[in-house]
Amino acid sequence: MSAKIIDGKKIAAATLANIKENLTASGYVPKLAIILVGNDDASTIYVRNKQKSAVTAGIATELYHLADTTSQEEILELLDKCNQDSSINGIIVQLPLPAHLNTNEIINRISPLKDVDGFHPYNTGLLHNNEEPYFVAATPLGIMTMLKTVIKNLSGKNVVLIGASLIVGRPLATLLLNQECTVTITHIHTKNIKDLTSKADVLVAACGVANMVKKDWIKNDAILIDVGINRENGKLCGDIDFADVKEKAFAITPVPGGVGPMTVAMLLQNTYRAYLLQHDML
Repeated sequence: MSAKIIDGKKIAAATLANIKENLTASGYVPKLAIILVGNDDASTIYVRNKQKSAVTAGIATELYHLADTTSQEEILELLDKCNQDSSINGIIVQLPLPAHLNTNEIINRISPLKDVDGFHPYNTGLLHNNEEPYFVAATPLGIMTMLKTVIKNLSGKNVVLIGASLIVGRPLATLLLNQECTVTITHIHTKNIKDLTSKADVLVAACGVANMVKKDWIKNDAILIDVGINRENGKLCGDIDFADVKEKAFAITPVPGGVGPMTVAMLLQNTYRAYLLQHDML
């Protein structure tokens, strides 16, 4: 029997529709400031997708497209301006940034109350303390939302994450720990990864290696979340070999149409939440 498809595109569309309905009823129009530095093709596409989804959700966007030679000081000055602008509710800086820029300093300059990407140390610190942050990073939040559609109670589940990034692996591990999962994080130096993944009730692949996870890497009826976006033979594919595992897994996210749309939807949900927080409505 083929695995259940966790349709991120469908869940994301419902999320955007819900935001739109709430905003239409209230008359509120939150605004998201997007800072894009340079002309990286992938980053430009991601920003365009965020703007398009924002329109669907009824959220305004303001794009600051800066040259790739923009200095650290100029970006920090712009962030200060956006922090002080009460018409701007959320701020994101599209990553990765050009090599000459200090990413941590830039992210840390965003007001925690406008940090809708959920990367500021204030928000990540609250998350690690198992307290409610203003915002949780969009991709992990989207993954948790998708998991809840196929499993009601994560407590006690054995979860293995392939990838320990600050954007996905680490915050997701914390969210799962807060749900009383047993969490193993693997990375490039982990030995015998397959021995670990083959015992996972839930496997999340976020390593950027096309079709790395095969059916002999997973246990029967595992839930698979594929964060990877790779291009192979001219087609998009994930880190999990979908065709190879689909008859063995219980549920799986597709690529495309899985985690990607959910990341954008959760970013916009965070922006709506930012508006409510800043107007003392939460």
